[in-house]
Amino acid sequence: MTTPAPAPTVALPPLTMSPPPVNPPSPVQSAPTKQQTRPKLPFPPDFSSERTSGRAFLNSCTLYLRLAPEQFSCDEEKIFWTLVFFKDGRAARWSENLFCQEADTGVFPIQSWADFKRHFRSQFFPVNAEADAVNALKGSSYYQGNQTVDDYLDCFLTLVSDARYTDPRTLVVKFR
Repeated sequence: MTTPAPAPTVALPPLTMSPPPVNPPSPVQSAPTKQQTRPKLPFPPDFSSERTSGRAFLNSCTLYLRLAPEQFSCDEEKIFWTLVFFKDGRAARWSENLFCQEADTGVFPIQSWADFKRHFRSQFFPVNAEADAVNALKGSSYYQGNQTVDDYLDCFLTLVSDARYTDPRTLVVKFR
């Protein structure tokens, strides 16, 4: 009997057990935080106590405090931060007086942001803004004159706001 011929051998590459290639994990894109996406906020301007700019200054501070609440842990920080801008004139003297009161009593005289705003309004807003606006709108001296229509309307709307007019009929009469 004949023996079968041996089967031809095929050389196979050696088997190596290496793990499949692993791509490094892509960095997880975290959601941007408010701080990362928020534009840099400008500070309010220095305040020297002009009554005509008191409202704008307080609005600027209030806006900053609302847009960056994480920067202030309490009302005291808000008040002291605002006082940093009181560098000249009556505003600087008022701020100095507050700190003198604190030195005398051991307690800062204004304890809350709401209380600060109330004191600020009494010191640095126009004294009779409402009465002045009502008188200007009632008088015959208030007219367009050489102002542009836009300037006249801006002035009129400011007076209406200061006079606290809310009745549309009153506005129509005053505008005529």
